[in-house]
Amino acid sequence: MHGTPHIVSDVMTHTVAAVGRRATFKEIVQLMHDGKISALPVIEGEGRVVGVVSEADLLPKEEFRDSDPDRYTQLRRLSDLAKAGAVTAEELMSSPALTVRPDTTLAQAARTMARARVKRLPVVDAVGLLEGIVSRADLLKVFLRTDEEIAEEARREVVSYLFPTPNSNVRVDVRDGVVKLVGQVRDTSLIPVAARLVRAVEGVVDVDFDLTRHSEPALPKDVPAGDTDRADSA
Repeated sequence: MHGTPHIVSDVMTHTVAAVGRRATFKEIVQLMHDGKISALPVIEGEGRVVGVVSEADLLPKEEFRDSDPDRYTQLRRLSDLAKAGAVTAEELMSSPALTVRPDTTLAQAARTMARARVKRLPVVDAVGLLEGIVSRADLLKVFLRTDEEIAEEARREVVSYLFPTPNSNVRVDVRDGVVKLVGQVRDTSLIPVAARLVRAVEGVVDVDFDLTRHSEPALPKDVPAGDTDRADSA
């Protein structure tokens, strides 16, 4: 019933700066500076992603440049100290690379970034070849959808199924991405379901409701409650 969610290939950057294993420290810094990016995929062969070099991988060289870490720091930050002495992408990179596929949903990609605390992810095909890169900013592009687009999808994919006329009369209002459903419905138990489905519409910021129960029309007083056929023919 619900519309197809946006996927990574809808928002990713297709032209990607990448480096080989032998790229030098200064080459990596220069590429990041020129491209205004915080991480670079490391590739080999025809473009298979083998790792990622990020700003976090480069910073230990500056952090420990003029210091002599104590024994505790050496034990606790062994990996960072090794990177402080690294001079190539192969020595600096985090491997294996954390990647996503082009058909990954934006919600799944966002969860992956949040759990790993990374700002961008290489996008690879079925055999691990680099196809693009997706960043946090890319995932936020769905919130650029217009209120009209969001309202039309909410009507088509949610309201028309859960609250069809004539038994219900629901209006969809959207302002700055906040969806509000207003009107009368026959079955109020479906409101929590509607809330979940509307929130799943790409670009929705929040959901609000002003829905009341739609009552059955009253029968004429002189007609028995069970004699609806005679009431309709009257």
